[in-house]
Amino acid sequence: VLTEPEEFGGSLDDLATVTRCVGLPVLRKDFIVHAVQIWEARAAGAAAVLLIARSLSPSELPELYHEARAAGLDVLVEVRDAQELQRAIDVGARVIGVNNRDLETLVIDPSTAPQLMHLIPPDRIAVAESGMASVHDVGPAQQAGADALLIGSAISAAADPASAVAAFAKLARVARV
Repeated sequence: VLTEPEEFGGSLDDLATVTRCVGLPVLRKDFIVHAVQIWEARAAGAAAVLLIARSLSPSELPELYHEARAAGLDVLVEVRDAQELQRAIDVGARVIGVNNRDLETLVIDPSTAPQLMHLIPPDRIAVAESGMASVHDVGPAQQAGADALLIGSAISAAADPASAVAAFAKLARVARV
């Protein structure tokens, strides 16, 4: 659930509403830069938070990662290149997302996630993020061994979001080598 208010119009109230309405774990998707945001996420019912390696210094990423784990939350650490991926591995991230979208330019390069998936250790969950508008766009990430997909726009913009989720959910996982 997007909670960033300025650019994305989200809120903690949105997060709390979703957590009350679904029986699934909910991720707070925001630019987490301070420990208080982690505790806000927990108070609103989140099961996990997103930490974007690119937006955190080498000391902030482990600090916030360990704070989230201490709060009982899972963490999706988002990376965009091999150096950020190594930082995620070093902090002990169990769930690592590779974003196809460059957050500085907002340009999507669908080859980013497939290029980095093989570098994620097989005992970690590899998530391909952004730029997959339909099940037809998932192939490269799927073949590279993505364990999961983070898809927002394609589902929220769909005429029938439930059908869009169902179509993505039917895709088979291909093991990373």
